[in-house]
Amino acid sequence: MAAPVYRFVFRTVLSRLDPENAHRLAVLGLSAVCRAGADRALEHLTRPDTRLRTEAMGLEFPSPFGLAAGFDKGGRTVLPLAALGFGHIEVGTVTGQAQPGNPRPRMFRLVRDRALINRMGFNNDGAEAVRARLEATRHRLAKLRRRGRHVPAVGVNLGKTKAVPLDSALDDYVDSARLLAPVADYLVVNVSSPNTPGLRQLQSIDALRPLLEAVRRTADSVTEKHVPLLVKIAPDLADEDIDAVADLIGELSLDGVIATNTSVSRKGLVTPASEVQAMGAGGLSGPVLAERSLEVLARLRRRLPASATIISVGGAVSGPDVDQRLRSGADLVQGYTGFVYEGPLWVRRINRHLKSLAVD
Repeated sequence: MAAPVYRFVFRTVLSRLDPENAHRLAVLGLSAVCRAGADRALEHLTRPDTRLRTEAMGLEFPSPFGLAAGFDKGGRTVLPLAALGFGHIEVGTVTGQAQPGNPRPRMFRLVRDRALINRMGFNNDGAEAVRARLEATRHRLAKLRRRGRHVPAVGVNLGKTKAVPLDSALDDYVDSARLLAPVADYLVVNVSSPNTPGLRQLQSIDALRPLLEAVRRTADSVTEKHVPLLVKIAPDLADEDIDAVADLIGELSLDGVIATNTSVSRKGLVTPASEVQAMGAGGLSGPVLAERSLEVLARLRRRLPASATIISVGGAVSGPDVDQRLRSGADLVQGYTGFVYEGPLWVRRINRHLKSLAVD
């Protein structure tokens, strides 16, 4: 669907629907395309140019641009999403136990800002169910790879089960890693969502060090190989705390960092404050995060060893945005909110822009 057409549909139809219902319709539509066998035709239109192949963490990515965690929380739509041309797809956030998340409504559009506020609360089916789906998906992706089809890398984002006390969080993450490491190309420890009470306390170095060590040890032991591990941090961290996380990544020789998650800040919005306040708590995403996300990216790149991978996310919604992140030191870039506002061919437009730069 061309951008002007999608924007018209969004403005006249989708924007009138509850965001979760609109998301569900999008998932159903993508799945229907795949079941009808049209994914191959779609892939012909969207497949990234071979010049966009990127190596990071010992993995090959067909494009440096991927889909952030949050869209496919349960590993249900990896195959349809793959047909859109993403270089990687991050599933999750997945928790050790299934949980319904926070009460609805829990996602809100700020159309003037092309932004979202969400307080989903890690709603997902739990690590065991997601593992079963991803096992089947990996078999399908292996067949596609043998046929020369486009196959993105698949990461899995791990979070804490809400019902698990904070002092038992390490065991909860380890249980998830044990189940999901064998079906993931890389793992992410998410300690930065604002929607699980107390979770961000795990970003403190004293809590984060043993957590990352335990998850990495578990992931490597159950796969008998090294599974790349990253940590996802918040944009709301103070600069000195970002430096401390970067130093810890270097100390542990961790594979990298995803910067940044959604924000609890409401600065810079043009949506009236009364409307924003009525939406309530939650994490903010969209272009308004771009400035801080770029600041964090630059700070991390200066502080981290060259071998550490940085995946930049937060406010990157166009080809030039993605190019700016790559030129600023990111190895890979992710997006999510732009998908909502730009439609299914959004990633194609980004990849085509990156290809034009490669040609130049």
